[in-house]
This record gives sequence, structure tokens and C-alpha cells, in this order.
Amino acid sequence: MGVGHSRRVASFTESVDAFGDYLAARYSPRTRTSYGADLHQLAGFLTARGIDAPRDVTVKDVRAWLAWMSDEGKSRATIRRRLSSVRGFFAWACDHDLAAGDPTAGLQPIKVPRVLPTTISQAEAGQMMAAVSSIAEEAGSAVASRDRAIVEVLYATGLRVAELCSLDLNSIDRARELVRVVGKGDKERAVPIGRPALQAVDSWLRRRAEVTTAVSGNALFIGERAGARIDPRVVRRIVHRSLALVAGAPDAGPHGLRHAMATHLLEGGADLRSVQEVLGHSSIATTQIYTHVTSQRLREAFQQAHPRA
Repeated sequence: MGVGHSRRVASFTESVDAFGDYLAARYSPRTRTSYGADLHQLAGFLTARGIDAPRDVTVKDVRAWLAWMSDEGKSRATIRRRLSSVRGFFAWACDHDLAAGDPTAGLQPIKVPRVLPTTISQAEAGQMMAAVSSIAEEAGSAVASRDRAIVEVLYATGLRVAELCSLDLNSIDRARELVRVVGKGDKERAVPIGRPALQAVDSWLRRRAEVTTAVSGNALFIGERAGARIDPRVVRRIVHRSLALVAGAPDAGPHGLRHAMATHLLEGGADLRSVQEVLGHSSIATTQIYTHVTSQRLREAFQQAHPRA
């Protein structure tokens, strides 16, 4: 619409939509959706305060928005992510003459306290895999075989749920025992995958034709009803159900398997840089939280076993 060259002052919603078009040409649909949700949420807050254009937003308005989210019980991580979206928007808005200045420029970065991730032990992981494998053998169904493969792949590779759901039939390189995955920021990486997970995938693929439909395409994992690419919600249900098979194991969810994989790699002697590459973290600082997990377990073992702990 040529927003930046219009004499009429563009509304916040119009500007956000134009920013969405800008993102669509450069980033993944998921990135655009995430930015859009954050910015439209801010737009609703500003509209309630009688503000309808980017050029009218002040640092006081942004601070009021941050305070409101805090009062609403939003986590620091959520607030920081939304503020990051707003910073990106106003940088673009200034470049397109939609804002006279950046109202977020004077704000201090929001510090998010590091919380040790909920995870499972190596023994619990082994028990879960044994239970899931046993169920798949007893059930003898395509769906049970698929569920086993999903849990094995998540634990073996540390993939995010969205990454697992996006895998295609050709994503797995059996000769090199790697999985090619497109992660955040559309960055592609190759992740090692163990033989147990490969065997589970092969068992699923031998049954996949039983649930495929015209919409299955090249998706590696598909749903049993419509045969379309599997939904992340289904994957989460599968993981929660699998973890419940192990007495005393925390209900860590799919991200817990990702945490477990990273923690167990470090416990096995892997270096931090390698774990960073496998997880697809852009910064090693994100990966370093797992050193806290392993250190905590080391302290617990010391306190339990050392005679002078």
C-alpha cells in the first residue's frame, strides 16, 4: 500500500499488517505469525488508551504495556519475547517514516531468571522406551508403531515438536545416520540419530501406508484420522502418555525429552559446542543452562555418596 509514502497517518493496525508483509517476504510463516500476535496484542492495549498510530506511541505507553502484562501474570520470558517483537517493528517503522522515533530505545533489557529445565533421568528414559516398545509390539498397529517412533526420535535428536512435525520422508539420511531439520529462523542443521530411533522409524514406515491418504504427501509422521501431517498437539499427547508409563517420572512433556537428550549428552562427555549445534541454539549461552543441570546432579550424587559430604 506504500504506507511510508502516504500523507495520511497510518494506523497501528495498518502498520502492523504492512510489517507482516515485510516479514512474509523474508522469514517463515511461523515467524510472521509470532510477530503478528505480539504486535496486535500491543495494538489492542494502545487502542484502549486512545492511541492509534505508531508515531503517537511514547516510552511511557510501552512501559505501561509492560507493567500491564506483568500484572496479568505473564512470564518474564513472554514479556521479553513480545518486547523483542515490538523493537523489531519500531525499527522498521522508523525506516519507513511511520514513527518519529523508537519508544523502546530507552528501555533496559528484561532479564529472565534461569530456571533449571524439568527433565528425566537416563534410567527413566530407558524405562519409557522399553514400555513404549512393548506397547507397540503388543498392539501391532500402525499408530502404536508411529507413537514409538515419535518418542524415540524426540529423545534421540532433541528436536522441537514443530521440527519433528515438519520432517519429510527424505529428511532422514540413513547412510550417515543423520536427520536434516529446518529450525528457528529457517536455519537448516543436521542432527545425529541413533540406531534404535532409526529402527523405530523403519518399523513405522512399514506400516505408514495403512493410514496414508491423498493429503499425506511426503510427511514423515501423519495423523491416523485424516492422514495429514501430524499436529503438534497430538505429539504432545503421545509424549505425556509415554512419560506416564514410568512410575515417578516427571511429566516433562516433549521439551523435557529435548532437555533430557542435552543433559545426557553432557553427562556422557559431549562438549558444549556440539550440544549447541545439535539443539540448534544460536547462542551458546542458551545451551549453558544444561551445565547447571549436570552440576546439580553431580552435587546431589556427592551429597548422597561421599562420606564427608
